[in-house]
Amino acid sequence: MTGRGPVRRSFEDETRRIPLSDLVALKTLRAGVKESKKYAQILSSVRAIGLVEAPVVAPNPSESGRYFLLDGHLRVEALKDLGATEAECIISTDDESYTYNKRINRLAAIQEHRMIRRAIERGAPEEKIAEALGLEVASIHRRSRMLNGICREAIEILKDAPCPIAVFDALRRMSSIRQIEAAELMIGQNNFTAVFAKAMLAATPDGQLVTVPAKRPASVSSEQMARMERELAGLQMQVKSVEDRYGVDNLHLTVARAYIRTLLGNDRVARWISQHRPEYLNELQAIGEIETIAPLSEAAE
Repeated sequence: MTGRGPVRRSFEDETRRIPLSDLVALKTLRAGVKESKKYAQILSSVRAIGLVEAPVVAPNPSESGRYFLLDGHLRVEALKDLGATEAECIISTDDESYTYNKRINRLAAIQEHRMIRRAIERGAPEEKIAEALGLEVASIHRRSRMLNGICREAIEILKDAPCPIAVFDALRRMSSIRQIEAAELMIGQNNFTAVFAKAMLAATPDGQLVTVPAKRPASVSSEQMARMERELAGLQMQVKSVEDRYGVDNLHLTVARAYIRTLLGNDRVARWISQHRPEYLNELQAIGEIETIAPLSEAAE
């Protein structure tokens, strides 16, 4: 309870088996998706170990017995292709059904870890899971143990983040408090690379490490660590600024190139440039991606 009343749950406590014919997809699969590697992997997984992660649906308020399919379109298609007629589904109570898919990321490493763990708990051997997912058995073994040594708070912070497994290898060597700090910094900077995680590990004081390596370099002072984090933040802002400007700059360059090609296609303009600014002609041709232009006649009187 809160001062504003009870907190509403986003999902019902129990899953429900629903006929596939009663599911209404909220998006149309793009052409050729069933020929993709991702779909083949899902199909193989469902065939080998069943549906590990249930689709998420919401009741259609205007049609009793029908459900909007919020998440799991490819899984449902795989079930149909394998001849299934119903699926065990998670029932969402969220009113914002049409924005559900914008708030989840099923490719997150933690989500994948949980999927593999559920398959193992259901009795599926790692060899069969590896075959279904197109991975090596050693990779399944590593992914299933990915969160060992990671504190619950850090897992919650990074649960939807696209972190590679190497990030958790670095976090595992830190204390719980430092794991939380590192996870929050990754979220704040929107940087989930292994390189960034290793940099934070290198900047972690000995007192915040689980085990101090015998040949560890001299500890980085708190001032040096703060400076490094400020520099990383500044670099991240610069990268973001470049990303934001890239689309506009690319549009401007495209328009400029088209304009230059139009100019060079005009005989009078081309003759004038050739006679008065010949040093510019090759550069303008390169910008306009024009390999040759028509022979230039002498300027008219």
